[in-house]
Amino acid sequence: MTADERTHDLVLYGATGFVGRLTAAHLAEHAPPGTRIALAGRSRERLAEVRAGLPGAARDWPVLVADSSDPASLTALAAQTRVLVSTVGPYLRHGLPVVEACARAGTHYADLTGEVLFVREAIDRVDAVARETGARIVHACGFDSVPSDLAALMLADRAAADGAGGLRDVRLVATVRGGFSGGTIDSGRAQLDAVGRDRSLRRLVADPFALSPDRDAEPDTPQPPTAAPPARDPDGRWTAPFVMASFNTRVVRRSNALQDWRYGRSFSYGEVMGTGRGLTGAVTAAGLTAALAGAYGALSFAPARGVVDRLLPAPGSGPSEEVRRKGWFRMVVDAGTEDGRRYRATVAGRGDPGYSATAVMLGESALALALDGDGLPDRAGSLTPATALGEVLVERLRSAGHEYGVVSLASGPGGR
Repeated sequence: MTADERTHDLVLYGATGFVGRLTAAHLAEHAPPGTRIALAGRSRERLAEVRAGLPGAARDWPVLVADSSDPASLTALAAQTRVLVSTVGPYLRHGLPVVEACARAGTHYADLTGEVLFVREAIDRVDAVARETGARIVHACGFDSVPSDLAALMLADRAAADGAGGLRDVRLVATVRGGFSGGTIDSGRAQLDAVGRDRSLRRLVADPFALSPDRDAEPDTPQPPTAAPPARDPDGRWTAPFVMASFNTRVVRRSNALQDWRYGRSFSYGEVMGTGRGLTGAVTAAGLTAALAGAYGALSFAPARGVVDRLLPAPGSGPSEEVRRKGWFRMVVDAGTEDGRRYRATVAGRGDPGYSATAVMLGESALALALDGDGLPDRAGSLTPATALGEVLVERLRSAGHEYGVVSLASGPGGR
């Protein structure tokens, strides 16, 4: 079936969830007139309710019923559209049938996953099929892991343009204002449950190259730990472990490998959370580290999980519009190069990163897949935001109000 024979340009699957609703609202406001969009999920009534709350022409978008437990409904859904965007998680529980349906149908796909185990299994199941059908299967199109992935790409492109060689010692420092969604927490539970049932998965989760397309070909370059203790940088900033680093770093390394190690064979990449300077920064770093360790331990320990679950956001829930509006994120990524030059990438945006900003990232990723095909990298298969969408997504997010930039910090021998 050709693209012209498909009924829809884009289907948003999971439109009745919290982030699904936000993504629908972004598409309603920013999709060009004439873009054929439909909303999909399990309940026609709830989909109609979401649609009724959208502005303008979006109130006429079709609603489609499909369920991840009904493969036939997913097959029919994928066959109707050029692009399917899924916010239905945890993806390890619900996502594989959706990815498989899209790969078989040659339908481009995007999601919000932050689950290493899901992405690894999806790669193993559908990469070859998607390359044959021409489908772009693009995981991690939200705050996990668009800022990280695009920042590394921009740094590598700038270094290459300057003749500075490959990247080395790349480090992202994240500062954010906002919370983590109930869906993100539920995804973490699903992965912990999977590891608890199959202890062999622990080794995969711990592997810094867990998402590599060719693990044996990866270089022996040491990679920073994702759960390092609080530390103080030379400029006085304190840092703590970044909860998303364990996933983001693996996505970025997959991008490097998919591009034949375009970022460099000595590429080392890590992420931390910035907590500020002085005593306040030190106390915050220690508190964050302890809280992350405590939450991980409690979610891993069945008797304590019920207590923790009552304190954490539930799946499908989220903060008020005012709280989302006051949120923001800023990622500063410093990189050295093989010839000694240094560069800094900055990625920033307004809105709660796990909700409002993520809806922008997912919505623009979906529109890029649906409308910008001629400008996208010539790739198919199981991809990352950098390898599937690249500079096209950078420009879309800039137009949406996010900041993406790279500057030179210093020159090495023979540099400028």
